[in-house]
Amino acid sequence: MNAERFLNDLNHLRSFGASGVGKGVVRPAYSEPDIAARKWLAERFAEAGLRVETDEMGNLFGLADAPSLLMGSHSDSQPEGGWLDGALGVIAALEVARSSRETGGPAISVVSFQDEEGRFGVTTGSAVWAGHLSLAEADLLTDHAGIPLVQARHAIAGMVTGPVDATQFQGFIELHIEQGPTLDQSGEQIGVVTDIVGIRDMKMTFEGQQNHAGTTPMHLRKDAFQAVSAFNTALNERFRNVVTPSTVWTVGHLSLHPNASSIVPGKAVFSMQWRDGDVDRLSRMEQIVRNTAEEIAQERDMALTFGPLLGLEPVVMDARLRQALMRGAQDIAPGEWREMPSGALHDATNVSRLMPVAMLFVPSIGGISHAFEEDTDEADLVAGVSVLVRAIRHLA
Repeated sequence: MNAERFLNDLNHLRSFGASGVGKGVVRPAYSEPDIAARKWLAERFAEAGLRVETDEMGNLFGLADAPSLLMGSHSDSQPEGGWLDGALGVIAALEVARSSRETGGPAISVVSFQDEEGRFGVTTGSAVWAGHLSLAEADLLTDHAGIPLVQARHAIAGMVTGPVDATQFQGFIELHIEQGPTLDQSGEQIGVVTDIVGIRDMKMTFEGQQNHAGTTPMHLRKDAFQAVSAFNTALNERFRNVVTPSTVWTVGHLSLHPNASSIVPGKAVFSMQWRDGDVDRLSRMEQIVRNTAEEIAQERDMALTFGPLLGLEPVVMDARLRQALMRGAQDIAPGEWREMPSGALHDATNVSRLMPVAMLFVPSIGGISHAFEEDTDEADLVAGVSVLVRAIRHLA
């Protein structure tokens, strides 16, 4: 690999949507910085001798001529995101494709999936490409501002070339930052992923009565925010005998109406997300979520509505691809790597419906991700790409 070329491209991608705070980026799916980044990536793919294709969702591919191994990740970011989440996997794949082509190695194709960060759903771009979600269904999804996906997709209309057939790919490998503290705390350089947890995500709404904040007695209020607070407290208690130490759940987005200091909020729309590696536990948690919300709504005389339940099932990595990554890790970082699960969701989950998949992690400094402070040492970034190059040799 050409480490200097790889790092230069990775840093240049950061310039699209640069936040001005550290190395952070603001590059949500279908935003102007996101589209500009995809156009730049398309140029880089073409320069590497790859055929550029973009499907209707905006998933961007750089295709090798022969049947190939697909590598990549995503290039959109969280509303306030780090410079490596997704971007590392795309630029790493580009470097592996270039170096393999230059040295007469195996054919490598590259992808940058769209909306992995869930502006409109859960890993929406790869979900549509893999058939987990139809385009018609996806188009009905809206972001937190109420913008429908079908409207947002107009931004990439000029780039669309048509569908990309998955049968040309022999498998998929995704390099990613860990987004957690395990490797950073252990001092290890590489993580070979064993499996990816499942996820459930749902919007919920409590609707009470908007009223005057100074004249409405507390016992007569139908305060939608108080309902959310009571729901969250009760949920934590009811999950206690169901979850494991690795189970996580989050109320991550809350919108109050009318969201004014002197008005009792009459409506609260919020997100509820939970993750675990066991399908049965995910289902049990869903029932607890629904039952708890219904009880809170009934007790407080409020209307309750549930949005569509989105999610993905847990996925075990392919044994052959994982073995190649393990051999590559031992070549590059002998004794300084480990096998580990992924608590974060990735496009590889969707792609596993179509082909064998595997994943590789490099450390996140301080375990920080989905924040402007997200970072990884350059030596670890280069090591991750080097492991991919060695793994390709072992597969060949």
